[in-house]
Amino acid sequence: MIKAVVFDFDGLIIDTETVWFECFNEVLATHGIEFPIDVFSRCIGTHGTELTDYITAKLGTLEKSQDAQALAAKLHKKKIVHVQARDGVRDYLEEAQRLGLRIGLASSSNRQWIESFLHNLELFQYFEVIKSSDDVAKVKPDPELYLQAVKALGIEPSEALAFEDSVNGSVAAKAAGMWCVIVPNPVTEHLLFENYDYRLRSMGDQSLTDVIRQLNVNNS
Repeated sequence: MIKAVVFDFDGLIIDTETVWFECFNEVLATHGIEFPIDVFSRCIGTHGTELTDYITAKLGTLEKSQDAQALAAKLHKKKIVHVQARDGVRDYLEEAQRLGLRIGLASSSNRQWIESFLHNLELFQYFEVIKSSDDVAKVKPDPELYLQAVKALGIEPSEALAFEDSVNGSVAAKAAGMWCVIVPNPVTEHLLFENYDYRLRSMGDQSLTDVIRQLNVNNS
């Protein structure tokens, strides 16, 4: 029986990922460099070392790579100001509360980044537990973030349902022994997700109650 829901953050609660891709694409285009979406997608949900390696190889030096990433971050900061929660997120959080489910968050981003958006969107109060990169030695796809989240919620992993938008995130959730529903965003929807329990185009398409009911049916 599912007793808790644990949400990813970037790309799942708000679509920061599509904005990041646009920013990197814009900056690298000024250097005449193509930025394939599959290169960026592989970095989502974990540390972006592969992204740094790609940009460094294309620009020739780590210093130039760091300058390009700083420009992309500056551009992202401007574009992300008015970002809204993805469709259905607030409804799921409210429904989870009505159903008496515990609510947590597990993200490879840092706590300051996460909490600033949650406060701005007035979503912070829904989360009993927030685990970030500040809390663990290894981020996703390692399961440590999810294991810490469910432990803090006082439940077993098999009693928790994770919502994820990335392959790295879904790998982490399943490795932790949790249920996992994927809700890809425009940057991750083309990726090959291999191990998950259910897929949604959007949380606005189906209620949380119906999703949980479907999971029970699929695994009965």
